[in-house]
Amino acid sequence: MAALRWLLRRYKWLVAISALLTLGTLLHISQRPPAVKLVRRYRSNEQHANMANWPTPLAQHWRANDEQLAALDTIIHNAQCTTCHSDIDWSHRQQRVVSAARTAWHSYVRDAFGHDDYFPLSHRGSNFTHLGIGYIVADVLDTLWLMGLQEEYKQGRDFLANQVTFDQRGTVSLFESTIRILGGLLSAYHLSGETDTKLLALADDLGSRLAKSFNTTLGIPPETAILRSDGMPFAGVCSTSESSTLQLEFRYLAKLTNNPVYRENVDRIIDVMLNAPKYDSLVPTRIDSKTGQFVGTEISLGSRGDSYYEYMLKQWLQTKQSEVDLRVEYDAAVRGVKKYLVRTSPRQGLTYVGEVVDLDNEPQFSPKMDHLVCFLAGNLALGATNGTHIRNAQLSARDRDDLVLARELGETCAHMYFDTQTGLAPEIAYFALSNETTNQITPNGDILVPLADRHSLLRPETVESFYLLWKLTGELKWREYGWQVFESIERWAQGEYTSLDDVMVEPPTRRDSVESFFVAETLKYLYLLFDDGDRVPLTQYVFNTEAHPLPIFSW
Repeated sequence: MAALRWLLRRYKWLVAISALLTLGTLLHISQRPPAVKLVRRYRSNEQHANMANWPTPLAQHWRANDEQLAALDTIIHNAQCTTCHSDIDWSHRQQRVVSAARTAWHSYVRDAFGHDDYFPLSHRGSNFTHLGIGYIVADVLDTLWLMGLQEEYKQGRDFLANQVTFDQRGTVSLFESTIRILGGLLSAYHLSGETDTKLLALADDLGSRLAKSFNTTLGIPPETAILRSDGMPFAGVCSTSESSTLQLEFRYLAKLTNNPVYRENVDRIIDVMLNAPKYDSLVPTRIDSKTGQFVGTEISLGSRGDSYYEYMLKQWLQTKQSEVDLRVEYDAAVRGVKKYLVRTSPRQGLTYVGEVVDLDNEPQFSPKMDHLVCFLAGNLALGATNGTHIRNAQLSARDRDDLVLARELGETCAHMYFDTQTGLAPEIAYFALSNETTNQITPNGDILVPLADRHSLLRPETVESFYLLWKLTGELKWREYGWQVFESIERWAQGEYTSLDDVMVEPPTRRDSVESFFVAETLKYLYLLFDDGDRVPLTQYVFNTEAHPLPIFSW
């Protein structure tokens, strides 16, 4: 003991330095997102109190009819032909998509390289923070890799690795930064061989900063994140989809970094949502972060609702179908969709998914369908087959019903394109409820589009579903539909690719804007739709909601 005291006195400077290092380590740890204790996952069957006000006619109980099931049987039979080929040169069409992506990238590099937002007509860019966060580059990087645009990929990768820092002041969208930047970085890291440590380090740094937003009472984050932030973020009433569409990215980041806190944070959000009362497993578009209860006045599979349902299925797929409660909740939600939201139009017989509005007073059905809802066709096909081609899938009666609905919705989304003057879909459509409706987009048609909703952002959801329906059923028409969409894009938005003001007039006025998801998603799905190979096997990958493929894994 005396010798120990002598050593401590003699080397007290070393002890002091060690204490400082320990204090520094503790301070560094305090900057990390706090670990949270997971509540025991429990899926509640409790109905929301407002369901007592629901009128009986809201429930329509959609089911596939005999004719639709017979048509599905024909598709399944035809899928057994493994030697059937199309005479169309799909590789040529695929290269047309590559050319479009190359043109879009080079225009961006010329005018606004590195900027977070791009204005193609005025040839300029802007940033979401003072220094910028690599928003566009990160989002399109894996598209460049998949298409074999190696010079363009290296240009984007080197910019991110050498010039982007998240250690800066500013607020960003937690949801968009997660699905576009974090998802893009993780996908590019994986597809390029999981050897690019700079991309992973950048993803880890961004993830650690965004994850501070989970430090709320129940873990439900605010919609914005502060890149340099500590303490308790303020969160009130939040978007349902934005809170429930962070899980694929943070769970994969947890796997890569061996940091379970990333997973615990986002799993906690789902635990809260599974516990909350619902409307036959349908959820309003808002959730109260303090009570964990769903609030809001509408149920929609469009804006602020869509990817809640998408990620419920995809989380189950991501971890090799090991988390059964997620699949049970997804299936229950699909039953709710069929019960309350699916309708068929009177003249064209188009199957569509509407909304339930005015939940707090007198709930009623609205025949409004966002373009965003078109994701559901592909999602239903994915859920029915679990990513396996129907020639090898074991389909239950429920799976067959879901596949029929998937095909019917795919047809309706195609009509939203092909029934307009430009061949491009509007942002939002309404469907006729009776034969007397006027202002249809085609004579005697059932699709109505108000003037305010006629713009096109060149969204991906419809071609995403075409891709999934083609890969899972082998039905050639989905490729043909995709080619028609691409030709319309080339006709009206080509050159300086831009969003369009009005798809109901020729020529449509161009907007001085283009979303990064045009290259990151729309062109990527078209490229994969025209691919004769299997670049991204659906039994090995799951796409996040921004079309970034992430590998399926086990913990």
